[in-house]
Amino acid sequence: MTRTVYLNGDYLPETEAKVSIFDRGFLMADGVYEVTSVLDGKLIDFDGHCARLARSLRELDMAAPCSDADLLAAHRELVRLNDITDGMIYLQVTRGNPGDRDFAYPGPEVTPTLVMFTQDKPGLADNPAAKTGWRVISVPDVRWGRRDIKTTQLLYPSMAKMMAKAAKVDDSWFVEDGVVTEGTSNNAYIIKGNRIITRHLSNDILHGITRAAVLRFAAEAQMEVEERPFTVAEAQKADEAFITSASAFVMPVVEVDGVAVGSGTVGATVTRLREIYLEEMRRAAI
Repeated sequence: MTRTVYLNGDYLPETEAKVSIFDRGFLMADGVYEVTSVLDGKLIDFDGHCARLARSLRELDMAAPCSDADLLAAHRELVRLNDITDGMIYLQVTRGNPGDRDFAYPGPEVTPTLVMFTQDKPGLADNPAAKTGWRVISVPDVRWGRRDIKTTQLLYPSMAKMMAKAAKVDDSWFVEDGVVTEGTSNNAYIIKGNRIITRHLSNDILHGITRAAVLRFAAEAQMEVEERPFTVAEAQKADEAFITSASAFVMPVVEVDGVAVGSGTVGATVTRLREIYLEEMRRAAI
């Protein structure tokens, strides 16, 4: 079935949606994005994604293409038009097409490009990997210094995904100055006793929407949260480990660089955190 996509206010068959070769998203990776999950036909943590989109746009001095209300209406219409029960909606905003290539930003006379499309993922919350856990490897973090802005500059994360694939594991964790920053498309955590340890917010990591919710739920469940860097060696000696993202939700990590974390199986704490997250997000979905 041909998807219906959104492009600058129009709903079009995916085969008819076109963006100029002079769009700065294509030429300069001058764009930002968000991915919102859909469960049971409803949007998960939509307000959080809107807030982070606004922050990314603001950090790049890029104009918002429309209001949050219009974005919500468009997301819901795409869910309806594509009959999505479980899946994701990808949103991308670029600085638009100034008519020619130039390193300097164009002025406000250039309209941003807004693209949205759905990805159908039946049973998204029932990923069997949640019962077996991920295995990860560590790789040097050579990305740019503003990882907190959710830009479309994803070449090195893609390379790191391929490194993981070549190693026959599930993902890579970036390491800089001896400590873990984050995963290729997710935030990273370890658990020691009743304490969750994860890197503090800064320019070095993405300010994850799922991260914020999970840490809030963990605190409400009387777990300690310590925001600081941790090493690969600490992760290997932890009781449990996990990642969070908008599409994987809470995903256990059972091996780091070939060394089992804890018992090498999915632990009770991560399992419960995933259950709590999905229960609360389904309750709050719009």
